[in-house]
Amino acid sequence: MKISALRAAELAAPKQQRNWDWRAAANFICGGAGGGLLFWAAFAGLDPVALRVAVLLGLALIAGGLTCVWFEIGRPWRALNVYRHIATSWMTREAVVALLVFAAGGLALLTANALPALFAGVLGLGFLYSQARILAANKGIPAWRNRRSIPLMVATGLAEGAGFLACVLSLTSAGAGLPMLVGLIVLIGARALFWHRYLGALVADGAPDATLKVLGGIAARLAVFGHILPALFVMAAVAGMPGRGGLVFVAGIMAVAGGWFLKFTLVRRAAYTQGLALQHMPMRGQGAAGAAAKPGWKAMPGAKAG
Repeated sequence: MKISALRAAELAAPKQQRNWDWRAAANFICGGAGGGLLFWAAFAGLDPVALRVAVLLGLALIAGGLTCVWFEIGRPWRALNVYRHIATSWMTREAVVALLVFAAGGLALLTANALPALFAGVLGLGFLYSQARILAANKGIPAWRNRRSIPLMVATGLAEGAGFLACVLSLTSAGAGLPMLVGLIVLIGARALFWHRYLGALVADGAPDATLKVLGGIAARLAVFGHILPALFVMAAVAGMPGRGGLVFVAGIMAVAGGWFLKFTLVRRAAYTQGLALQHMPMRGQGAAGAAAKPGWKAMPGAKAG
């Protein structure tokens, strides 16, 4: 292939997106975990102390994520414009739900009452779902727009929330009961399942080679440290091994860390653009043009030379 064709392939190949940096990733990382924590705290039957701690932590996570993305904006006070597009934008819906989350969560903190905690939990789930739809709405990034990204983001947010709740309960006098521990194992397993299906969908539907390389590169570490080990720690706690509280705490932290590692990789490192498909590779001067190509992707099925 001549220099001109190589140059064309380089220009057309997918590029790693630079618009969303670590601050945008932090919104998905913290906000999803906070929404998941609020949801599980609403249904866990917590005592007032544990409920207040869980709700406060959930609100702090959501606030931290939103603050990070606010600082990413070049002119932060223009962030109020996000409220103008509720009919079409999942960012607007996320922002609206966030206001309601803080209102219900604040009331739950003041009263430690189950009803406002329930509202905060349902709204937390809505916030988590809105974030998943925000990512999927970015059609220019194949790793985000894939239909399997939505259940993956929801599943990991719920698993992270359960992990944080396990940590909270392990540090209080109540402790984490058997239903909580079984639920944590189920959620870790659900995240592993959706992760496997997501990777399979990327391969089947097509994704840039660089995206598949990045995500494939973390698969083994995520499986071991984000799924297998935390599940084993929980099972050890259920079996009654010494240091039960410590085992639950470590399992919860690992469940959270695995999800955060997954989301940071997905938002920052694996986010490659679509790139361009060329009907034929250009040739400078005399000579036949090259075959059709989609640089940076697997070979195009049914491609024809121009």
